Order: sequence, then structure tokens, then C-alpha cells
Amino acid sequence: MAPDYSEAELDAAIAALEDPERFREAEAMVGQAAPKLARVLAQALEAGGWFAESHEEATTDAASVSDEAERLVAVRTLLAEETRVGMLVGVAVGWALANELKSRDKETPS
Repeated sequence: MAPDYSEAELDAAIAALEDPERFREAEAMVGQAAPKLARVLAQALEAGGWFAESHEEATTDAASVSDEAERLVAVRTLLAEETRVGMLVGVAVGWALANELKSRDKETPS
């Protein structure tokens, strides 16, 4: 179960990420785990049905728009939506990973 955080605590944590040095640390850790995390993200997206039949249909619809300008808008919109979904699911995966690591820390005697 995820801990409850106040909005102020979340805001403070997000503000801490604005420190370039702290963010570099996180980037380095994610960089090391990226291949494994990419696999978990792909599994989560697939399990959630994010890129199932509806995705194929949306891709075909966007690519099939006859007007070039409208097609470009449709493809850009689809890419933006996919990016948002990927980011949100990626954050959920990261949050779950952090909770898993915290629970293991509690189980390991110091």
C-alpha cells in the first residue's frame, strides 16, 4: 500500500527534483535500470490494454486521413497521447519500484 502524502509534501519533493544534481542522480539510476524498466513498462502498457486493438485502429485512422494537414495533426495528436500515457504508466512503474525497494529495506535488518 502506498503511503499517503500531503499535497505540500508532494510539492516539496517535486521542487527538490528541480535541483539539477539530484535529477542527475535519478537519471543515472534509471539509466542503469532502463532495459529492465522498459520491459516492465511494456508489460504494464500491454496488460492495461493501452496499445491493443484500439491503438492499431487509432494509428490506422490517423495515417488514413486524406488531407495532409489534417493527417499531420492526427498523427501529432496520437503521438502526444501515447507519450502522455507512457509517461503516466512509467511514473506508476517507478512509484511501484520505489515502494518495492522501501519494503525490502524494512525487511532487511540493519
